[in-house]
Amino acid sequence: MSGGPAASLPTSVEELRALVGELLEANAGLREVIATKDHQIASQERRIVELERRLGADSSTSSRPPSSDSPYRKPARRSSRKSSGRRPGKQPGDSGTTMPLVDNPDETITCDPGCCGGCGASLAGAVVLGVQRRQVIEVSPPPPPRVTEYRIVTRACPACGATASAPTPGCPPARVQYGSTVLARAAELLCAHYLPVARATRLMRSMTGVPVSVGFMASVRARAARMLEQTFLPQVRQLLRQAGVLHVDETPARAAGGLHYVHVAATNYLTALHTGGRSKADIDAGDVLPGYAGTIVRDGYAGYAHLIDAHHAWCGAHLLRDLRAIHDADPHAQIWAAAMATTLTEATTATHAARAAGKPALDPHTLATIRNHYRGALAKALTDNSARAGPLAHDALTLAQRFRDHEEIILRFVADLTVPFTNNQAERDVRPVKIQQRTSGGAWRTLTGLADFAIVQSYLSTATKWGLDTLDVLTQLFTGQPWLPPAPEPC
Repeated sequence: MSGGPAASLPTSVEELRALVGELLEANAGLREVIATKDHQIASQERRIVELERRLGADSSTSSRPPSSDSPYRKPARRSSRKSSGRRPGKQPGDSGTTMPLVDNPDETITCDPGCCGGCGASLAGAVVLGVQRRQVIEVSPPPPPRVTEYRIVTRACPACGATASAPTPGCPPARVQYGSTVLARAAELLCAHYLPVARATRLMRSMTGVPVSVGFMASVRARAARMLEQTFLPQVRQLLRQAGVLHVDETPARAAGGLHYVHVAATNYLTALHTGGRSKADIDAGDVLPGYAGTIVRDGYAGYAHLIDAHHAWCGAHLLRDLRAIHDADPHAQIWAAAMATTLTEATTATHAARAAGKPALDPHTLATIRNHYRGALAKALTDNSARAGPLAHDALTLAQRFRDHEEIILRFVADLTVPFTNNQAERDVRPVKIQQRTSGGAWRTLTGLADFAIVQSYLSTATKWGLDTLDVLTQLFTGQPWLPPAPEPC
């Protein structure tokens, strides 16, 4: 047998024992090193999973806005809605829209053949077999501005010598100023179409022929806001306090070099926006929610929890996004999230069907089924994630505890059919803040400018919900008689 020198081998029992001891000690050290590395690898694997989950988050699996989604890695759309089986676009049997012919066109051009295309004979006086009407609609150039001059006559009394001037109803206080229609069109470009001041100025000049200045355009929103503060805002706030269900939300907005918030309280027919921070006092500053005793539909932000006089309902769309994020991270281990999402969507379908049938409430059997499915998915979540470790299990357990602790708030929409499943109304009404930011450099220069935006947007949003034209209501505003909503909703 070949091998090393005989002197390298133990020659006695004592040497053999010493060698075995050394080997055991070395083995123990290696085992410790391996265990440490295994722990590090497991920790890094959990970290990688967590980072991949965060990196994969988008607007469909979190509360992040769609604008934050990467344009280079657009995820496949995964809507909670089930396919209806219909093809996209206009459905068979739906009424279409066709441009109608005008009965009295401004100009008529007759195209009459002069000679026969076959033999060349003259067609003068020939029998007319038919006339086709075709019309082209054009936009006329803007007419020159209409200028009205007020001449205020002052006379001297022949009896006493006193001077007297004629009354001036509707007469402008300044020597030259723009009228209500010019102010309304300027405000519409700025406030209803969210154009930057410089661009709105150019568009105003080209479309109306009125040589407005940038300074004038910049002052229009503030002028409108001052007229609405004492008329429209008190009225809409009073009507909102009478509503049975209110949608509330808030969104960040940068102004004066800092981060602020625009708050909204809204219904299907009313909108009131105000600005501030995110504290309880800032939420109450809108003068709608303090003392309100109806139902508030909101997201899970705890800042609204102090409104104890009202019932609360959580937005189901936010919950579905949270459930999807948990399920997508580990579909096998987090099957409960899919079951809970299915329960919520099926409950929503049941409420829609009940409303369509004119029912005041869901039948007791349907209610019991929804709650049983809800609690079954919840029990699965608590059981599966209580003993697990890792960020995903922690997040899943936290979400499950929210479903456990706030069951009544989450299921308010099935207990009361006047309460919708989502808070989409508030999110739609607060979205113009983001539109204005994108078109105007991402920020407001002053807090006053942000507050003025909120006031005017409240007016235009409410008028639009009532089916009114924004230019019409702005014209009414600048004539001194702003439109006011007559009731919480149309009779």
